[in-house]
Amino acid sequence: MSPSTQLPFEGLNSALKAAGEATRLRILALLGEAELTVSDLTAILRQSQPRISRHLRLMTQAGLIERFREGSWAFFRLGELGGRAEFARDLIARLDPADATLVRDRERLALVRTQRAAAAQSYFRRHAAEWDRIRNLHVAEEAVEEAIVAALAGESMRTLLDLGTGTGRMLELLGPQIERGLGLDLSLDMLAFARARLDRAGLRHCSVRHGDIYDLALSNDSFDVVIIHQVLHFLDDGARAIVEAARVLRPAGRLLVVDFAPHALEFLRDEHAHRRLGFAPETIAHWMKSAGLELALHRSLAPPAQDRISVSLWLGRDRRRLLAQPSAAKEVA
Repeated sequence: MSPSTQLPFEGLNSALKAAGEATRLRILALLGEAELTVSDLTAILRQSQPRISRHLRLMTQAGLIERFREGSWAFFRLGELGGRAEFARDLIARLDPADATLVRDRERLALVRTQRAAAAQSYFRRHAAEWDRIRNLHVAEEAVEEAIVAALAGESMRTLLDLGTGTGRMLELLGPQIERGLGLDLSLDMLAFARARLDRAGLRHCSVRHGDIYDLALSNDSFDVVIIHQVLHFLDDGARAIVEAARVLRPAGRLLVVDFAPHALEFLRDEHAHRRLGFAPETIAHWMKSAGLELALHRSLAPPAQDRISVSLWLGRDRRRLLAQPSAAKEVA
């Protein structure tokens, strides 16, 4: 740790006690990979829920990890601010990734993620043809699309990457303004639907293909604009997706994230495979900053009816061509 984040004796002693146990150190390593629930950790570590909960409580109290609730689910992640959180990250960085115990834990984590992905894929297969209709649970799609076009207006975007392209609607919407568009999705049913849509629109310079949002088979500095539209709430690690999206941005390129504001519609998780019930403005802003992006715009679209969900837009920019004193991010009501 740097001198600016040195801890007082009691703080460091508390952090050492909280981390100084085999299971708790394994939990820290796992939370370095993803945000997880008690159930996830129980499945990975093969220990009882009360025991896992006790370990999590001790580390939360010590400031090494954070707990946050969404509806009936509680998630845990590494702490983000303060000397104790940095201490936890420093401990993880010192672990040997080839250690047999850690390798086994990561393999079980991969299985948990695979099971989640299978559930989401099953949902997509059932609802591919209805996807745009389901999106009407939130602010009118026309208003959202108008805000997307406005957020990206005024600058060149020769190349566009749409992550989690779904039905290909973003490529259809922005296709006339670009020279090349690519959409990636894990769902083969969605890709079939998107290809049909692009064919109907005559957008031959736009294409879609199978791809993993966490591991893009694309070169660095490849695209002027990347869009992640109504995708993050399906993911267990949105921050990781944003880091990967930022990697393929060209200097001064832009990342536009569109997703739900926080809400309490628990049925979306139970019936529609939503992993997160929306995102607070500071959550996406923090993820963008951590990925090396400058937040240029945050906008919230409130629905006309109380039974619909607000939608937020975040526009981040690659810092490599920013002025020495960039202007503050714009807040639009």
